[in-house]
Amino acid sequence: MPFQELKRRLLVRKMELERQQAAIQRDFAQGRSADFAEQAQERENDDVLSALGAHAAEELAHINRALQRMELGSYDKCSQCGQAIQFARLTAVPFTALCLNCAK
Repeated sequence: MPFQELKRRLLVRKMELERQQAAIQRDFAQGRSADFAEQAQERENDDVLSALGAHAAEELAHINRALQRMELGSYDKCSQCGQAIQFARLTAVPFTALCLNCAK
């Protein structure tokens, strides 16, 4: 199976997520306003950034595991049942580790 395009997509997404995480860290490293009203808005923004950062970290972990499975030759095998993961599913969700039946 030609996984090179999927690998390229995974690597591109990995770079996007790493840039996003770096931007979030830069934002958190900035000082906060002394104005009380501004602080309330900044706390709300921090909550959103924290959620985005957590989502990015989770997706990065999935991507790294998918890339590792590619290296090991088990990328298209379901981690739960061992059956082949359909190429259409891998195309739709390149970091999936489960076949459609096990994902349900």
